[in-house]
Amino acid sequence: MAGSIVEEDLTIEGNVSSNGGGIDVKGRVVGDVSADAITVQLGGSVDGALSAKKITIEGKHNGSLKCDDLKLAASSNVQADVTARTMETESGAKVVGKINITGGQ
Repeated sequence: MAGSIVEEDLTIEGNVSSNGGGIDVKGRVVGDVSADAITVQLGGSVDGALSAKKITIEGKHNGSLKCDDLKLAASSNVQADVTARTMETESGAKVVGKINITGGQ
């Protein structure tokens, strides 16, 4: 699976999408991000909607989040309305917002 990286020294103002690939955010995105897989790295941040099959957050996210599988690292700081099929949260993760875990297949 091909991937795109938003480097640490980069700020993107606008929407970012990848068809059939993943996006690693090490810098800052002000806008919506959609891909098959999204990782917001430690030190990275997204202000906008996240949409993917799999999302991992180690940094900061503010907005909304929709995915099948969500993983929140201990370092994550999320202020979002969350809709996910499954969610794994490490001790220390911070989440503020409405959370809807649907479960199922």
